Amino acid sequence: MVVWRRWIFPILMVLILGAASLALVKIAFFPDQAPAAALEPSAQIADPVVPVERGEVVNALSLTGTIARDAAYPVRSGVDGVVTSVDVGEGQSVAAGQKLFTIKQTDPVKNIDVLAPEAGDVTEIAVVKGQPASLGGELVTLTPARYHVQATVDPVQLYRLQGAPTEAAVTIQGGPAPFTCTGLKVAVAEDGTTTVTCAVPADQTVFAGLQAQLDIDLGTVSDVLVVPTTAVKGGSGTGVVWVVPTPSPDAADASSGASGGVGPAGTGELEERDVTLGVSDGSIVEVTAGVEEGEQVRQYVPGIAAGNEPQCYDDGMGGEYCEPAGWNW
Repeated sequence: MVVWRRWIFPILMVLILGAASLALVKIAFFPDQAPAAALEPSAQIADPVVPVERGEVVNALSLTGTIARDAAYPVRSGVDGVVTSVDVGEGQSVAAGQKLFTIKQTDPVKNIDVLAPEAGDVTEIAVVKGQPASLGGELVTLTPARYHVQATVDPVQLYRLQGAPTEAAVTIQGGPAPFTCTGLKVAVAEDGTTTVTCAVPADQTVFAGLQAQLDIDLGTVSDVLVVPTTAVKGGSGTGVVWVVPTPSPDAADASSGASGGVGPAGTGELEERDVTLGVSDGSIVEVTAGVEEGEQVRQYVPGIAAGNEPQCYDDGMGGEYCEPAGWNW
């Protein structure tokens, strides 16, 4: 029994542990089957595409503006002579045709009344009684009782304002019912500030400083081909879009099941194509020539971030991986 405990059992334990170690080495380093072929990476960027379709474009521009009084201007003398009377004072409101001054003309000698050309406020008097007055000389500064709406716009909106109408709708919160202003004008100052102004009708009661909404109807078209403005490089009359090529039937059969391509419509390089543009509302734009209904175009111009849209990839295993917005091609 002593021989079994000292020699036989220890030898058996060594043999068992050795066999187990050899089995583990075999499994770890010498598998029975060859490893599966390594997966080739196949992830590709899936370019978002949209179809060219028919729709309606309402080109309306809504601006936040302010009611302002028309600029003051000088009333000038029409004769040479001497001021014999001053009939108004600074800050006084006058009606159209009200007498402001009397000038005694030199040759021939007679008294000439200078009348207010329109209703307004006398803001500055330039002459006094007994002072000589010359032809074309300033007598008084008159601020007319006329108002206009003035709104500032981004210079890029000048493209949309080409051919703008001469009227717009004005809405004043807490004021009169919406009314139409006339004489719509667009002006660009030396510093690049772009303003849109139009005259408030005389029968409307308004006050300088009131906030107003200016709605300009720039035109509406229906049943026309449209694409998102994000798909177009350009925008004033002409532009460029990237069209997904339509595969031939043979190519479509050969590529069925493949994971590559630029979008759901087909495979291959995107076609850069010139287009003619019409009316735009800032989100979609009318395309009058260059593409056909049903064609697929890239939703975003290459190199431009896709706004709030996430960027998605084919993960090569039948799924999709998306990155948050802000990634650039």
